[in-house]
Order: sequence, then C-alpha cells, then structure tokens
Amino acid sequence: MEPGSSSPFGGGVFVEDRRWRFYVRDVPGVVARALAVAGCEADVVLTDDRTVRRLNGRDRGKNKPTNVLTYEHPPEIILALGVVRREAVRERKSVAAHLTHLLIHGALHLQGFDHHHPGEAREMESEETKLLARLRVANPWKTRIIVEMKSL
Repeated sequence: MEPGSSSPFGGGVFVEDRRWRFYVRDVPGVVARALAVAGCEADVVLTDDRTVRRLNGRDRGKNKPTNVLTYEHPPEIILALGVVRREAVRERKSVAAHLTHLLIHGALHLQGFDHHHPGEAREMESEETKLLARLRVANPWKTRIIVEMKSL
C-alpha cells in the first residue's frame, strides 16, 4: 500500500491501485473536497475490485465487488476502481464525478443515512444531491434517469 497522504478533512488517502491516478487527476483534492462538504472525517482507501470483492464477501456475505464499502470503526470508505469506472462509463460521467458522489454516499452512511427502504433512499438521495450541488457536480439521480430512458 502506498503511504496515505494527510488531508485537511482529518483522514488519510490510501491509493492501493495506482490506476486511480490515471482516471482522477487530483485524487487527494477530490477526496478532501467531498468529505469536507459532507462534514466527514474518515480514511479513504482507493483499491481494486478484487480487494473489495474479498471484503464484501467476508463482511456482507456477497461474493462480488461493489462500488463503495464503509466501515464505522475506524471510519473508513473503500472504493473499487473497476466498478467505479464501469459505472461512470455506463452513466456517461467522469470517474472523478462518480468518485465524488460515492465518497459523499459513503460519508452519509457513516453519519447514519441508509437506503434499505424507499423513504430512506429518497432522503439519502436528496442529501447527496444537495451536497454534490455545492461541489458543482451534476445530480446523479437525474442523469441516471436520462441515461436509462435513452436505453429504452
């Protein structure tokens, strides 16, 4: 693992898969801005699908990679490059914009938000949209609807 860089939001950024730097120009800046706007202090680990699949299987019983995992103790947000990149391509957005969204999503999980039920999901999506707007990142839910409609 590459040593974590110290960030103004209080956590460290650990880039385990160096390809993240190819897709996101200013990794520490993107992470710092997203977590600052969400008011979250956490370590961020940018890794690969294989690592996230292993953690997801061990901790959630799902033997597949997911885009983001969050852990409360210590507060940590872990992201899988392959999943994040594929989703960004499918949704026609930059990897940096999608990373920003998922960092905010993870930060909100650490603050007690969830999306298991429709009401919770709407509340969490609304908060994500509001925080992303502060960073001038497009509403991911509106964009997803447009992309899905175009594919019909």
